[in-house]
Amino acid sequence: MTNLAITQTREWVSSVIVKYNFCPFARKEVENNCIHYVLSPAVKIDDAVMDMLEQCTQLNQNPDRETTLILFDNGFSDFEDFLDLVDLANALLVAQGFEGKYQIANFHPDYVFADSEEDDAANYTNRAPYPTLHLIRELSMSEALESYDEPESIPEHNIKLARRKGIDFWQQLLEGIKKPSA
Repeated sequence: MTNLAITQTREWVSSVIVKYNFCPFARKEVENNCIHYVLSPAVKIDDAVMDMLEQCTQLNQNPDRETTLILFDNGFSDFEDFLDLVDLANALLVAQGFEGKYQIANFHPDYVFADSEEDDAANYTNRAPYPTLHLIRELSMSEALESYDEPESIPEHNIKLARRKGIDFWQQLLEGIKKPSA
C-alpha cells in the first residue's frame, strides 16, 4: 500500500509541477515513471542525511531512476530546521563524493525565498505538501537544459505565473491535495 504522503506528493507533482510547468522537464519523467518516491521516518538531521545518502547510492544502483523525492512526513515541519537539513545534506553530498553527480533541490510547505515576503505567491514555486529533498542527476539536468531555449527564464516565468494566480489559488490547491481521501 502506498503511503498517503507519497500519494499526495505524486498528486502535487502532477497537478502543480507538471500542470503549471514549474519544471519543464518533469512531464517526461512522470510519463516514463522515472521518479522514485521515498518516505523517510527521520525526525533528526543525522538520520535524514543518512537516508539522503542511501538514496544517492540507490540512484547509483538504479540507472532507470531519473530522480528521487525524499519526503519527511514527521520531521522538519519548521522551515528553519529544514534549511539546516538542506545545508548539511549539500555538505555531505560533497563530502561523500556525490558532488557533480547529484544535486539537491528542496521543497517545503512553508517555503520562503530569502529575498521574499512570507505572503508572496512566488514562494509556491517551492512549496510542497511535505518537506522534501529532491535528488537530481546532474548529467540529465545538464542535457535537458542544453535542449531548452533560454533555461534562465524558467524561474522568472514561474514567479510571474505564481503571482498572477495569487496566493489564495496556490493555498487552495495545496490544501486540496492534503485533504484525506474519503
